[in-house]
Amino acid sequence: MIAALAILLPAQGFADLASLHEIRDARSRRVSSTADHDPSNRDNVWVQPGETRVLAEIRGPGVIRHIWLTFAEARPNWLAREGAANPSEIALRMYWDGAAEPAVEAPLGDFFAAGFGKRAEVVSAPVLVQGGDAYNCYWPMPFFRSARIEVTNESEKPLAALYYAIDYTEEALGDGAAYFCAQYRQEFPAALGVDTLILEAQGAGHYVGTVMSVRTRSPEWFGEGDEKFTIDGESAPSIRGTGTEDYFGNAWGLEKGTFPYFGVPILEGEWGHVCQRLTTYRWHVPDPVRFSRSLRVEIEHWGWMSADETRSGKVEGFVEREDDFATVAFWYQRGQPKRFVEMPPAKERVFPSLDLVIEGKDLLPAAKTTLGTVALQKGWEWTGEGQLFFDGESQGAALEFTFEVGEESLKRLVLPLTHSYDFGVYRILLDGKPALGPLDLYSPEIEVREHSLGDLVLATGRHTIRLECVGKHPLSTGFKAGVDSVRLRQRFAAKR
Repeated sequence: MIAALAILLPAQGFADLASLHEIRDARSRRVSSTADHDPSNRDNVWVQPGETRVLAEIRGPGVIRHIWLTFAEARPNWLAREGAANPSEIALRMYWDGAAEPAVEAPLGDFFAAGFGKRAEVVSAPVLVQGGDAYNCYWPMPFFRSARIEVTNESEKPLAALYYAIDYTEEALGDGAAYFCAQYRQEFPAALGVDTLILEAQGAGHYVGTVMSVRTRSPEWFGEGDEKFTIDGESAPSIRGTGTEDYFGNAWGLEKGTFPYFGVPILEGEWGHVCQRLTTYRWHVPDPVRFSRSLRVEIEHWGWMSADETRSGKVEGFVEREDDFATVAFWYQRGQPKRFVEMPPAKERVFPSLDLVIEGKDLLPAAKTTLGTVALQKGWEWTGEGQLFFDGESQGAALEFTFEVGEESLKRLVLPLTHSYDFGVYRILLDGKPALGPLDLYSPEIEVREHSLGDLVLATGRHTIRLECVGKHPLSTGFKAGVDSVRLRQRFAAKR
């Protein structure tokens, strides 16, 4: 098996240039979305809500060498005016040699190293996503008799304008050729007392990669947990790491960027704040983890914890945390994989909200302004029915609005604020006291960023937030501001 896989997985991770001069007894083939003999050049398909589309049904033996696909983005666009399915709502499954259970099962986005339904650029050895739009996969996928690749649209909107091409070779395989496998698993949140399971495999093979998405539920740093590989029934893991960021090829935290064998395509939110989101990957292409009978892959969910969540009442550096994890394990093995988990439907794969949300439309009726006007502005970027848009005229302009707290408890007060090319610099007051800023809301492109006003025990009743313009960025063309919503974010009461 090892010799066969050495051919299928070159150590470089890229095309094996050293052997390109060798002529192989194989024939190249392709399956694509192009409709044969169609004079209108119709070369994409639409997959309606709930529909499964078989992308390839191939007779073997052979090896899939390359998968490319693209589709319309989720936001309303010229291809789908009402919007379309996002990458996490598309279930990708692959079956080898007529198996009843899939060897590959994952949300399409997570398979290509981007979680949370987002599109992200990835530049790595086996997976490349150009501009977040063109999905390319170079994992070699052998099969002896047949291969079936399918997608299921689990969104309430269509999977719009799906283009695809699957390149493979017809060729004889040695008895040792192994199946390519991938499996998604989630914990919302991670369970106390046990490590987060990534893979439980039975058989012989080797482990080649991990994709992990994390959404934090507590302040401070989540990533002190070690990865653990327990091989062939060991009583304790023989391979153990030094920390989460270390396993994913980083050090002293995680930094956005993508590289051949590791990367962080998504890193959102303020460091150390509740609801920071990230997706990271680690490919074991030059260093696969070998196993002969079984392999268990886990990662601890330990890290730093804020003083209000620890028994000591102090910031602690190695405490078990209850963050949200979604993972995809990638491996090769001889024989069909034993299924250790099934992927939940798309609605259950959405990271659960931790927020009590007061939308812009509910903030508008009592809003007051100085040197400007306020209105509800609709758009894809904003939740609910739109943002509270303040058209400030100059420095000194101000927007004031109120929100209600129903029950006194510890919450993180968060304002998702719009940043744009004509927005100003604002300071923010809560109940008449300075809370944040000055905050520069200028950005060359429109984007919404969360800003925390801190962890607060707000009294029951009405509270007032005031935005006061103190100037503008030199490149900004205006003094505007936009408030998507007010969010009271859940904090844990249990001490750990």
